[in-house]
Amino acid sequence: MSWLVTGGAGYIGSHVVRALGDVSVPAVVIDNLDTGHRRFVQDEVPFYEGNILDTELLVRIMREHDVHGVIHLAGFKAAGVSVDVPLVAYTQNVTGTVSVLDAMAQAGADKMVFSSSAACYGTTDVDLVTEALPTVPESPYGETKLIGEWLIRDQEVATGLKHTSLRYFNVVGSGADDLFDDSQHNLFPLIFNALLEGRTPKIYGDDYPTPDGTCVRDYVHVADLAAAHAVAARHLENGEPLERVYNLGSGAGSSVAEIMNAVREVSGIAFDPEIIPRRPGDPARIVADGTLAARDLDWQMRHDLRDMVESAWRSRQYHASLGA
Repeated sequence: MSWLVTGGAGYIGSHVVRALGDVSVPAVVIDNLDTGHRRFVQDEVPFYEGNILDTELLVRIMREHDVHGVIHLAGFKAAGVSVDVPLVAYTQNVTGTVSVLDAMAQAGADKMVFSSSAACYGTTDVDLVTEALPTVPESPYGETKLIGEWLIRDQEVATGLKHTSLRYFNVVGSGADDLFDDSQHNLFPLIFNALLEGRTPKIYGDDYPTPDGTCVRDYVHVADLAAAHAVAARHLENGEPLERVYNLGSGAGSSVAEIMNAVREVSGIAFDPEIIPRRPGDPARIVADGTLAARDLDWQMRHDLRDMVESAWRSRQYHASLGA
């Protein structure tokens, strides 16, 4: 019996596949490689290049590998870009999730761990975001993630699907040098690319009501995040109840200026970030309460900010040395 990881060749997905291996849960991967990398998936893991919109392919994979659970990460993940291409976001994230759920019903797979997002909450005005906070997404991306949660809950009523949804905040770092984040929308790659190309990293505003004037965000290490997925899968496999939703956050947060300082120390590259005007809609602080996940999913911040930066920089340097 196996677990199918959709988007398993991506930055987060590849870490999840290895976390499953660490607890002896067999994994199968499907990824269309739009943003994923075939080399991120170990040779011993069955891999299929394909789109989750291909329901027949999903059914065939699930039946061939006796899949009884799915960790669903595949989708369109750029919140800002989704404003310009909402139909792309809805097709990949909503129609794609319908396709996965349809295939699961046909193949008899009855367990799901869903990759959701802090974007479900929208802009908040509380010190700590809990799962009880109202969901008011402010981008098509956030809307599609919330709709995905609704679809999964409806399947629970219709078919008895066992599930949980994990709402991520800012995922950074690397759990292995051969896995790295190359997204052009995430803070760490943007800083690293600027430095390696001789440009100055930018900070959007330094006049927020925070200790150093820059935005505070919740950063979690990708290896910690991946481990929580594996724990959730094992709980579902063992028939143990889980909450419908969990936040995966630090409870503390780090400012953009703190990130820049850590990058300066780790990289050894001296730079002073350029301060430019605020971006409209950027809240001063977004930090999550991970108490429920700590209780049920062995959720811990096993890596501090320096670990996050060091591991991310090391993996970026490793790939640069390969010309990747």
